Amino acid sequence: MSGYLQVSTATATREEAVRLGGSAVEAGLAAGAQVVGPVVSVFWHEGQYGEGEEWQLLLKTTERSYAKLEAHLLLAHSWSNPEVCAVPITMGSAGYLDWLDRTTKG
Repeated sequence: MSGYLQVSTATATREEAVRLGGSAVEAGLAAGAQVVGPVVSVFWHEGQYGEGEEWQLLLKTTERSYAKLEAHLLLAHSWSNPEVCAVPITMGSAGYLDWLDRTTKG
């Protein structure tokens, strides 16, 4: 059993979020992905304040798969410096956590 993570990124379009999530799941880097949006983002970019709509991609994975998942997202993302963040899943049902272990390749 490994530690578990929810990894997030954002994209400009729903299609890109679905493509990134699908490619990560197909590669065994994440057990599942959810696309949420559009969401409103408020941010600093290149020294300027900005607001915009984005699509949030949430991926469920294990700590052992994180480095490969991060590399995959950074390579496949259309943005040059996309958000890729992970937060620990500290608790979950035994069956769900077992599924995460079985469906990710570390």
